[in-house]
Amino acid sequence: MTVQAAHRTTVTVTGMTCQHCARSVTEELSAVSGVLSVDITLSSGSVTISSDRELSGTEIAGAVTEAGYALAD
Repeated sequence: MTVQAAHRTTVTVTGMTCQHCARSVTEELSAVSGVLSVDITLSSGSVTISSDRELSGTEIAGAVTEAGYALAD
């Protein structure tokens, strides 16, 4: 059985500079209920989250903060 992502959210995260940074953000976002995948482009700080439900801004910001980073304004 394949689960299709019903929602995609793209945010910009500030302060990520290396693969370790990306891994930390990916781990925290992946722990949020409903998240299926996380795709990060380090050069731009772009983070695309695929999920099976709509994620709140608070959930995303909380996970990014927990990883030690912040969402861009």
